[in-house]
Amino acid sequence: MDIRITPHPLHGDVTPPPSKSLSHRALIAATLAGSVERITNLAESQDITATRRCLEALLTPSDGFPVLDCGESGSTLRFLIPLALVLRGGAKFVGHGRLMERPMEPYFDIFRKKNIHFEKSGGVLTVIGQLTPGVYKLPGDVSSQFVTGLLYALPLLPEESNIIITSPLQSRPYAVMTAKVLKAYGIALEYDEHDPRYFTVPGGQRFTPCDYDIEPDWSQAAFWYACAFVGSHLNVHTAGILSPQGDSEILGWSRMLMWTGGEMEVDVSQIPDLLPPMAVMAATRHEGHFNRYGQVTRFVNIARLRTKESDRIASTSAMLRAFGVKCWDELDHLQVLSTDSIRSCTVDGANDHRIVMAAAILATVADGPVTILGAEAVNKSYPTFFDEFRRLGGIADVL
Repeated sequence: MDIRITPHPLHGDVTPPPSKSLSHRALIAATLAGSVERITNLAESQDITATRRCLEALLTPSDGFPVLDCGESGSTLRFLIPLALVLRGGAKFVGHGRLMERPMEPYFDIFRKKNIHFEKSGGVLTVIGQLTPGVYKLPGDVSSQFVTGLLYALPLLPEESNIIITSPLQSRPYAVMTAKVLKAYGIALEYDEHDPRYFTVPGGQRFTPCDYDIEPDWSQAAFWYACAFVGSHLNVHTAGILSPQGDSEILGWSRMLMWTGGEMEVDVSQIPDLLPPMAVMAATRHEGHFNRYGQVTRFVNIARLRTKESDRIASTSAMLRAFGVKCWDELDHLQVLSTDSIRSCTVDGANDHRIVMAAAILATVADGPVTILGAEAVNKSYPTFFDEFRRLGGIADVL
């Protein structure tokens, strides 16, 4: 699906969809506790559908190993691998798009040490074996999703286990979010919330039912905040500042981008999903009452984004350049030079939901119509994005 956007500011109140990150975590915990019906405001998207589908396959008795179709959801794949080993002694995981290209070495290193068989062939990952109680060491600079996967599985083992993070943990707020969801479902953990490098996980635990309400998604809210930043008049309804979602930092960063002149550096190691909406802000930021553009924003510690749904550094750069924004990217950083001239163009959505949404927001201030190719990518996380865009006064026509 391709969409043509006619530039027009948006107006009104908008509430982002329920948090995808919390929905994955609560759905897994509630399924293990037998209380999915007690979740309210569960997100509906392709990624959450993938987790639902895989949990059903994992828990449905059958001969042989279950086949889990993870779609393009990295969370589904990485969260469920340890559970599959504990609950079924293994599984076959199927992925689509770039999913099976994403790094998996932290698990593979553990499997080698634990004599767990794994094989990746033709887009299918097969794992066979049993996790045992003990010490699990893994790097923190690839993804916190490996920590989350172990935190769901290790409490089900008969004895205590420990997780040791051997390098600085990126996306740290997501690991803490997991621990808080697990606590809500009766799982005890010992860790330092401010420096979660060590987790003590008692064994012999069970997930217990509870009522769980999913708050709005800050990573999706970020696109509406970016829209307000570039000139629309929006009132974005989100959860409070005490949200467990690390992407709530978008509020502070948007204010700094608005009011800080000159060169500015943004470290996105803990908030990688915010790069596309903040790149939109960086492209349009200016200094002072005289609207001095040419402000430099440098995003650093972003190398992990090369293994997302797209090479998200390259696709963000390509999106900005299509609009006429000057930018430079290297392995681990992206530099953006702001401008007051956002041009009419055609943008490749790169099969990446966040690139499509970022392009749609920047299109509201272009000097002419903007065509976004592959706009259906929003279905991965925010299927109603363009419905909301139109409701707020945006002009988006399907071609």
